[in-house]
Amino acid sequence: MTIPANGSADNAPTSVASADVGRILLDSTVLIDALRGRPAGERLRALRRQGDEPWTCAISIEEIWRGLLPGEDAVAQRLVRGLRCAPLGPTEGIRAGSWRRQFAERGITLHQADCLIAAATAGINARLATGNPADFPMDDITIEHWPVGR
Repeated sequence: MTIPANGSADNAPTSVASADVGRILLDSTVLIDALRGRPAGERLRALRRQGDEPWTCAISIEEIWRGLLPGEDAVAQRLVRGLRCAPLGPTEGIRAGSWRRQFAERGITLHQADCLIAAATAGINARLATGNPADFPMDDITIEHWPVGR
């Protein structure tokens, strides 16, 4: 299920059964927006005020570091230090590989990194905040769409 940026959807349930409402894993699209001072940064700060716990995973950290601009290292380090990091172990690897295989059987190609991010999200029973909800078609996780640049 995808929840729009404003947090509501006509067909969304009143509670999130599949995820702990306190945990949200932020993918690289959200973190890069926060790093660059876009509105996602304010949303990220608001998470803590609302009692939500922001997480990320090693895949998203790698994606951020790969695209850092000159002078962004220190800010990126502060950003990452303020987040919990979801584990990526055998359980998450199996879940990610199973999703890739299942979707491939239906003719849908999923990226390895996206499947690992989704598996990390499921592993900590969290929601996933992303600017690219179409990259995460798995029914096992709840997606929050944080549009890029907004």
